Amino acid sequence: MGGAILLARPNLMEGLASDPRDPWSEVPKILERIKAPVFPNRDFDVSKFGAVSDNSTDCTGAFQKAITACHEAGGGRVVVSPGQYLTGAIMLKSNVNLHVLQGATIRFTRDTKKYPTVFTRWEGMELMNYSPFIYAFEQENIAVTGKGTIDGNCDCEHWWPWKGRTNCGWKQGDPDQAKDRDQLFDMAEKGVPVNERVFGEGHYLRPQFIQPYRCKNVLLEDVTLFNSPMWQVHPVLCTNVTVRGLNISSFGPNTDGCDPESCTDVLIEKCFFNTGDDCIAIKAGRNADGRRVNVPSRNIVIRNCHMKDGHGGVTVGSEISGGVNNVFAENCQMDSPHLDIAVRIKNNAMRGGLLENIFVRNIDVGEVAMAGVSIDFYYEEGEAGKFTPVTRNVDVRNLKTQKAQYALYLRGFKNAPIEGIYVGDCDFNGVTKPNVVENVKDISLRNVRVNGKLINNNG
Repeated sequence: MGGAILLARPNLMEGLASDPRDPWSEVPKILERIKAPVFPNRDFDVSKFGAVSDNSTDCTGAFQKAITACHEAGGGRVVVSPGQYLTGAIMLKSNVNLHVLQGATIRFTRDTKKYPTVFTRWEGMELMNYSPFIYAFEQENIAVTGKGTIDGNCDCEHWWPWKGRTNCGWKQGDPDQAKDRDQLFDMAEKGVPVNERVFGEGHYLRPQFIQPYRCKNVLLEDVTLFNSPMWQVHPVLCTNVTVRGLNISSFGPNTDGCDPESCTDVLIEKCFFNTGDDCIAIKAGRNADGRRVNVPSRNIVIRNCHMKDGHGGVTVGSEISGGVNNVFAENCQMDSPHLDIAVRIKNNAMRGGLLENIFVRNIDVGEVAMAGVSIDFYYEEGEAGKFTPVTRNVDVRNLKTQKAQYALYLRGFKNAPIEGIYVGDCDFNGVTKPNVVENVKDISLRNVRVNGKLINNNG
């Protein structure tokens, strides 16, 4: 290992309210607060409100009528029976469970005019943009459940080319997101009021798939998601969120699996991820807008998930300016030559933000393309910013890999070293390159093996 390193055992438990000897004792307290919403025993079948399961009739109005009727009756389930239903944006309301039965497919239209402009967040910045395909704003007790399928209907001819990648339908002269993305960044940095940051139709910022925004008591359970326009499950500024048993598969650009952003008390469990970007990415706003809103993501529990393709398995960042604290990830399986990094933390001097108390244990990794554990302050803009990234109190135990370039890839700044890293009882096999450890203060390795060789630094 090389770089600026000070070897000492950090106090990883500082800042947690539970037993200071065991940060995982905080998890039961978090889970006590995470309660899935319960809905009245009444059903509203979308077919009775005019939905036709022929995959060609526009069912947007029928879905919204059923949701409104359910909401006004005091809540219940809006049921999607077997068949294929074409629709535009779906707006959920309080006390409504959108329940997709096995054999049913909700397929979203490729007509961009069916996604009206709403208040949303795009890559960590607030704006008015195309509605996410399933959207809820300031609602309570909402759910999307069932054994059915939700198909974003996106491909390298629809939505995905806006990324501007020549390997996915885009060619020189075609529209792409670059100009709009730069304009949004500029507006956010200048503090332009959100209601004046108007994009949507005529612009090229892709919407998210499912986005509850400023909602309480959210349940997303069992459905299969694929062919998303970009980020797939994206709760923003929500409290009490359960994401359970989802089967998530999409290989378009930026198709992260689940990105809780500026959320409190979130459980992600028993999900399968096969994605074109990070499988799970915990976020908290980008740059000036993240600092303006200034709400961290905190009390996030991830367990019993399976990750295949993606950039990172369990990721924190990079839209992280509002900070992250108290993340617990355990008992996950990861394995793919197209999964870059198992545990990934990314930050830089444009984001800043305080990332602390991140605990990972019992992760079984087969093959990853790059690293078992990566903490990188040089992501994207790197040192080109005036804000200090802080990452401290990261504890990784019982992580096992079978193939990776690096076991550890840790790069802090000289003026902002990564602080307080503990790696214990880990076994990194099939490693082809030496660890990268630059500007890390207080790193402790105990019972860590790389290709069978013990690399402890503290006995």
